[in-house]
Amino acid sequence: MKRAFDLIIALIALSTLWPAIVLVALLVRSKLGSPVLFKQIRPGLNGKPFNMLKFRSMLDATDKAGNPLPDEQRLIRFGRILRSTSLDELPGLLNVLKGDMSLVGPRPLLMEYLPLYSAEQARRHDVQPGITGWAQVNGRNAISWEDKFKLDVWYVDNRSMWLDIKILFMTVKKVFVREGISAVGEATMSKFTGNGNK
Repeated sequence: MKRAFDLIIALIALSTLWPAIVLVALLVRSKLGSPVLFKQIRPGLNGKPFNMLKFRSMLDATDKAGNPLPDEQRLIRFGRILRSTSLDELPGLLNVLKGDMSLVGPRPLLMEYLPLYSAEQARRHDVQPGITGWAQVNGRNAISWEDKFKLDVWYVDNRSMWLDIKILFMTVKKVFVREGISAVGEATMSKFTGNGNK
């Protein structure tokens, strides 16, 4: 039922939002250059890797040594708008159609985090990752890693169609309010370096 729900909503969203998707793609190309899409390998169900798609929201800027500049220097105003409105997440609907992601589930983080989780935290991978999730509507990047993982595991234990629908409605509200976009003092979210770190 969840898969059927994901497919129906993703198809409706893509068919309805395609003018906005094309417009955002053109703006990204104009303001940030190419590639328009940001592709990164993320862990999916049971930690299986997949290519997650998003619109680019940062400049591809490096220092003299060729290392990427800090997020706050690469994230220009246009990128902040994309993130605060969640427009950068629209290509994720293609991941939903492919079956790599669900509309609702724990957000797919970095592959390098996998060995850093406790056994309890790793349970977030017992379900498909989502474009939005329980942690995203309860603080997003403004809460600690510990709290985020607790919310993810709570979702795993309490997931249902009705909860997914509630989270989707809460997500729409959060997008308009623009809450929890970044952690305090961070352009996005501080890096997770293991248990005991926020």
